[in-house]
Amino acid sequence: MDDIAISVFCSVIGHQRDKNWIIVDAGWMAMSRDRGTAKQKIDQGYGIVCDARGKPYPELIMADANQEHGILALRPGARGPLPDLPLGALVRILPNHACATAAQHSAYQVVRGESDEIRATWPRIGGWQA
Repeated sequence: MDDIAISVFCSVIGHQRDKNWIIVDAGWMAMSRDRGTAKQKIDQGYGIVCDARGKPYPELIMADANQEHGILALRPGARGPLPDLPLGALVRILPNHACATAAQHSAYQVVRGESDEIRATWPRIGGWQA
């Protein structure tokens, strides 16, 4: 976890309490469609969900996604309750495939550790360079 250098900030935009889901405004267009952990011992879905400072919520992952929305849920077999995340709450999602996620964005906002202070904005270089 300490080696993950990229995260995607998104907002809680809804709840489907009957399904035990939290809906956010970042789907596979923000995260990538890569489910590279699906065949590993522990499936991380589309990514591990953290609070805005980067502390993971126990057993909470982006379990599913459509183009523009993500579904946060407890990983299969987890027993804890969903965190109480009101509408508008910010979360950070640690993707399971950093380069595929990074390629989805035109620029990166650089922060350090738990800080939310933007220290720099790095534009993305597109395409293959000769």
